[in-house]
Amino acid sequence: MNFLSVTSDGLSLRLRVTPKAAKDSVDGPLALADGSRVLGIRVRAVADKGAANKAVERTLAKWLGVAASTVSVVRGTTSRLKTVQVSGDGADLKTAVSRALETRS
Repeated sequence: MNFLSVTSDGLSLRLRVTPKAAKDSVDGPLALADGSRVLGIRVRAVADKGAANKAVERTLAKWLGVAASTVSVVRGTTSRLKTVQVSGDGADLKTAVSRALETRS
């Protein structure tokens, strides 16, 4: 899972966001054209005035089972490619990502 890395204060995730989707959902790992991997996520919100970023934070928090206040977009606020920081125990959060990916299969 090279779209995530454990940090000193939690977990960092690289995402590819699709705004204006039919529903809020996490698609799972995706490969980009350059070969790098990201976690695909879709949100119903439009990319206007930070609405999609807030929807990403809420959707990812719900998917991981953590409080929305622990999730924040730290890079790529105006791009489809984003980096999100999830505060908490990095190892526990990495396990939560693994479990969430297993349950969607």
